[in-house]
Amino acid sequence: MTSTELTLDSRAREELLQHVREGASREPPAEVCGILAGSANTISQTLPVSNVADEPRVAYELDPQETISIIEDVEQSGDSVVGFYHSHPETAPLPSATDRAQASWRGYVYLICSPDGRINAYEWTGDDFEQIHLS
Repeated sequence: MTSTELTLDSRAREELLQHVREGASREPPAEVCGILAGSANTISQTLPVSNVADEPRVAYELDPQETISIIEDVEQSGDSVVGFYHSHPETAPLPSATDRAQASWRGYVYLICSPDGRINAYEWTGDDFEQIHLS
């Protein structure tokens, strides 16, 4: 689905980091999550989705109904779903064992974000995450 190069539009980056910081400022801190939209190599929209995980401090689960609704809206607008994002409010933005166990969208981008502004991009191969250069 993607190449080894991915661009995150500056407006989308700002919105993403604002969402991540909102989650990190909760008591206790919570992972936030959402959908990435745009074209194959450019993310132009970050669309928040409620995290319905049982333990949002250390895990995320996209609300299924919101996810379907947002995906339909993205496709109707002519954009594509590029992937998904979530935050690690208290740890480095690297794939965790839980991230690996729950990843299911082969060929899609997964952004993992930190409240300090670090954002790492990966593509899920079906077996593991391969890092993608993000500009």
